[in-house]
Parts: sequence; structure tokens; C-alpha cells
Amino acid sequence: MDLDAYVLERAGEWDRMANLARRRRLTAAEADELVTLYQRAATHLSVLRRRAPDPVVLAALSEQLLAGRAAINRGQGFAWRSVPRFFLRTFPSELYQARRWWLPLGVLLVAAGVALTWYIASYPQVAAHFLTADQIAGIVGGDFVGYYSQYQPQNFAGQVWTNNAVLTAQCIASGVLVLPVFYLLGVNLLNIALSGGVLTGAGLGGTFLSFLAPHGLLELTCVIVGAAAGLRIGWAWIAPGATRTRRQALTERARSGMLIAIGLVPVLAVAGALEAYITPSPLPPAARIGVGAVAWLGFLAYALLLGRAAQARAVPGDGAAYELPSA
Repeated sequence: MDLDAYVLERAGEWDRMANLARRRRLTAAEADELVTLYQRAATHLSVLRRRAPDPVVLAALSEQLLAGRAAINRGQGFAWRSVPRFFLRTFPSELYQARRWWLPLGVLLVAAGVALTWYIASYPQVAAHFLTADQIAGIVGGDFVGYYSQYQPQNFAGQVWTNNAVLTAQCIASGVLVLPVFYLLGVNLLNIALSGGVLTGAGLGGTFLSFLAPHGLLELTCVIVGAAAGLRIGWAWIAPGATRTRRQALTERARSGMLIAIGLVPVLAVAGALEAYITPSPLPPAARIGVGAVAWLGFLAYALLLGRAAQARAVPGDGAAYELPSA
């Protein structure tokens, strides 16, 4: 084999591959050309290794192949213009598609919470199974109200935001196993109902509502949406449908769950700010609840009205821009 002739004949293709690999942006035709040149160069390298293993030529061609492979596999990188598209189209569309999960789940949990709170208020001995006498006295005596003002607002907002984000992420991540989602929801529902039942039984039901509703409407809705997204993931492998494999259904729902998780981050930040600044504020109870209700109704309009519009004008592959490129 004449090594010089072989290299001279194919050097133009290798240089072209290296030139394309150095470009930041490629057209569709150039991307196809790069893939073709990479495949051919890989074949050339294999031939050279078998017939003329010159170390200098092999090293140079290997370096060009590595650059070509990196160019083929690299993602598009972050672009600020994708942020408005995400929050105006992708996220509300995902919320709207999942509405048949989080709306019924929300109604079910609210009904269960009201029933459990009433039961604990009606039968005070129930709370004694979960709380000590000192804890019950503390809740009635002002610990529940004082909780919202014991830290600096900015620190408290960050703490609440982190806790709720972790809880929501746990619901989504554990959804593939289904049962852990109900456990997480049940624990939080019980904690809220215990406080509400103790306060209501002591004649302080209005205090409970005025300190829960301003932030709780939006905060609990976010948690419910996250839990519903997790349950959708779990149901995907239980009942993937007639046209999809379990792997396809699970992948699709997991991608949707991740998009919802990302979108809920700023919404939970708003809920944290409400809990830190509005809930303990000196505003009248009606005003505090009104602020929380406006934020909550705004989120519902965003999810259902804007979500329906975004879904109507969605195009295939709209959400693929937020997926990691495959190797």
C-alpha cells in the first residue's frame, strides 16, 4: 500500500471534516456532510491501522476524528431566546396536557383535607395520637402564627422555596414507583390537617385559614401538579397504551415531568415570597387571602387558558429543543 498516495487522495475530505467541525453553526446540509465525512474518515483510519500503521498519520487523523465526533455530538447550548418560548408555550402546554391528572388529584386532596380537619376538630383525642400536650398547647397559643415571622423574610422565603422544591421533585422522581407519591402527599396532608383541626377545635379556624390560604393556594397547587406529573410517569409503564411500548411511554412522560419540574421552580419562588412577605404581614385577613387568591387564579389561567392556546398551536418536536442530545 502506497501510504503517501492514500493520504494525498483523502486529505481533502479530512480537512473538510476538520473545517466543518470548527464551525459554531452548521446548516442541515453541512451537518449531514459532516456525519458522512466522519464515517468515511473512521473507515480510512481502520484501513491505515491494518495496512500502514504510521504513528504520525494515525495520530493526526485520530485528532481530526475526535474533533468531528465532538462537533456531531455537541448540543446547541443555552440560548436566552428559548426562555420566553419555554414559559409561553412549552410549560403551559405541558400543564394543560396533564390537567386530567392534577385537577382531579387536587379536588380529591382538598376534600380529604377538609374531612380530616373536621374529624380532628370534632374528636380532639385524635390529635393526641400524633402530638404531645405541649405541642397542641403551643399551636393554640401562637406557635402556628409565629412560625411565619420567626425568621427574616428573605431567609424564610429561600427556606420555604427550597423545601417545597425538594418535595415537588421527590413527588416527580418517585412517581415511577407510584406508592411513594401517595406517602409524601399523605404525610403533608396529615400535618396540615393536624394544625387545622387543633386550631378549629379551639375556635381559631379563621386564624388557620387566614395564615394558610395566602400562600397555600399556590404552594399546594404546585405540589399537586408535581405529584400528578409523577403519577403520570408511573402510569406510563403500567398502561403504556396500544401504540407505544413501555419504554416509549415512560420516556415521553419522564420528559414531560422534567419540563414541569423546571417550570414550577419560579412558581414555587412566588409561593415562597407570599409565605414570607404576605402571610405574616399586618394586612387584614381578607386582603392577604385576596393576594394569594389572585396569584392562584393567575396560575390556573396560565395553565388552562394559555396552556390550551399553546397546545393548539404546538408543532411536532416543540419540546425536543429542551432534551439533551444523544451521544
